[in-house]
Amino acid sequence: MPGQLRDYFVVLPDSVAGAAVAGRLPPGAGGGTVVAHASGRPWVLARPLVRRVSHLRRGDDALVLIGPDRVSDAVLSGLLEGVRDRAGLERRLARLPGLHHVIARLSGQTWIRGTASGLRRIYHARHPEAGTIASDRPAVLARLIGAPLDDGALALRMLDFLPHPLSRRVVWRGVHETVAGYGLALPAAAPGTAAVPGPTEHRWWEPPPAELPLAEGAQALGDAIAASVRAHVDGLDRISCELSGGMDSTALTFAARATGPAELALLTVAARDRYSEDEMWARRAVEAARGGGGGARGGEATRSGGAARGAGGNPDSNAARTRDTGRKGGDVTGLDHHIIPADDAPYFYADLASTAAELNDEPLPVAPGRARAHLLLSRAHATGSRYHLTGYGGDELFLGLPHAYQDLFHGNPLTAWNHLSGLRHQLGWPFLPTLKALLNRSTFPRWLAGAITAEPQPVTRTPLLSWGVRQSLRPWFTEHANALIAEEFRAAAEHAEPIDPWRGRHVDIDAVRMGARHFQAMEDIGMTIGLPVAAPFYDDRVLEATLAVRLAERISPWRYKPLLVEAMRGVVPDALLARTTKDHMSSDEHQGLRQHASELADLWTGSRLAEHGLVDSRHLLRLAAEPFSPVLVEHSISSTVAGETWLRTAENAWPTPTPTPTPTPSQSPSLPPHRTSTTSEATL
Repeated sequence: MPGQLRDYFVVLPDSVAGAAVAGRLPPGAGGGTVVAHASGRPWVLARPLVRRVSHLRRGDDALVLIGPDRVSDAVLSGLLEGVRDRAGLERRLARLPGLHHVIARLSGQTWIRGTASGLRRIYHARHPEAGTIASDRPAVLARLIGAPLDDGALALRMLDFLPHPLSRRVVWRGVHETVAGYGLALPAAAPGTAAVPGPTEHRWWEPPPAELPLAEGAQALGDAIAASVRAHVDGLDRISCELSGGMDSTALTFAARATGPAELALLTVAARDRYSEDEMWARRAVEAARGGGGGARGGEATRSGGAARGAGGNPDSNAARTRDTGRKGGDVTGLDHHIIPADDAPYFYADLASTAAELNDEPLPVAPGRARAHLLLSRAHATGSRYHLTGYGGDELFLGLPHAYQDLFHGNPLTAWNHLSGLRHQLGWPFLPTLKALLNRSTFPRWLAGAITAEPQPVTRTPLLSWGVRQSLRPWFTEHANALIAEEFRAAAEHAEPIDPWRGRHVDIDAVRMGARHFQAMEDIGMTIGLPVAAPFYDDRVLEATLAVRLAERISPWRYKPLLVEAMRGVVPDALLARTTKDHMSSDEHQGLRQHASELADLWTGSRLAEHGLVDSRHLLRLAAEPFSPVLVEHSISSTVAGETWLRTAENAWPTPTPTPTPTPSQSPSLPPHRTSTTSEATL
């Protein structure tokens, strides 16, 4: 893989052919871990760069957890001892932060699953000799089975939002993604053979009922956030946080402060917009943190047995800095605030060639902002930080999407209409269209079939109360691409089931999973630099605590993120929790189109997407020369840029098999499967 920087794991069947596959895995950086079958053949091969592998065997049963922290043998034993089936194991795993990949062998069957939030995913493929193999990285499986790219899945990735279930369409044919919230069961092979039945998917996670009052739910959410932060950074003496000044990053800053690191570096990127308030609020947060404002909840300070793991590093000499070297508030010995000048921050679409340093699992629309993210993480790494925390996921979890009022309307129509009236006045939604949208009862399959259109983008005053966002095809898409996309939506709609029967809850969970998927780009940049990056809000326990709160109290048109505010009361000073505004960076994107017009023109010269017949490169070249074209105001180009840069990275990762004709989506094997310690370690 490019730079051999990616971490991954692979789960292999207990057969001679399965063992042979182990020798054909792509090279990784540094050493790795092998956990064996009872036969001695390799079962799990992991090459983690920043995550920890914890494993234990009890007789024929075994458990492997791959996550941000090492889980002790005592805890593993408590999870595994006496467990009869995967349901019993999952009940015990609910005690841990929801951040791990889980691989278990119970009664001869292998059970693999990621996270309900979608932050950790599972892929599987059928190897011609070994049978079913699974991994957290589709690119690894694609290499092992010689899979070609799938043009239909590539065409879908040129859209800004890819709704469930289309988000699971893997860009390599023959590689499949397991539904988040479901796990993969692999039956045991006959000894020495690959004659194994196919995998089956089983649901292990259900969203909790929304029945807790705000106060009780806020306590549970605060505890979940604190536990997730501790799972990432507890025991580390030097950590960093992105402190944008917004509510989410401020909450995580104070949660990180409560773990008591020796050094805490806070990084703020100054805005070019003179009306921006973020930097002002970030400075206020730093002053409060130095003054001992806020405080840790009882028992949150440290996890017992946490050992300091220090690292050297040079402070960032290019950013404006202030420093506190005395312990104040009993939390942090040294607290640095690094303000990155606005002129140092790249515009979007800068240094597009640098995306070749990481091969994401798929094209991600956040790719045009890579240079900006790389700058921030590089500055964090220069402080000597051992782990970097971000507030990604906070908007999806705590803002509350309007679609949720559909759910509230069923049980409490007067409250729903009262809240929705406040919202529609803020957003400028007309009365009759809002009422019509609220009363609409279209099914999810029907919505999905019409979720893509050749018509212009809906106006901003269109009420958003359906199963998702309707999108427009781009003028630079070819007819071939349009036909592929339309057929993908049509085929998916024939068998589609929503994530949840309730419309608002479906949209909420889908938005979280989409954000978690996009966060992978940030994680991969961190691995390139050598700095682990985490988004604790994507922890399953945080998601569960959020969804468990009564809807009318969780979201409000008159309060900004009320659940997060109450969850962090006593940890974040009240003066900081009073903020009700949010900055945006849309101007940086539009300026980036002008600033990097020549790079975009180079991108469309010899376009790989055009070679696949998906875009009109001449049209894109014209737009590169007209960065302020009304077409680019109406239609975002970021996902198309992401697809182009991803293709160039993928083609250089390893030799690509000779392409074969692409089947239609209805023929593609993209539907999920049927649903219904003694360990050996070696350096790889």
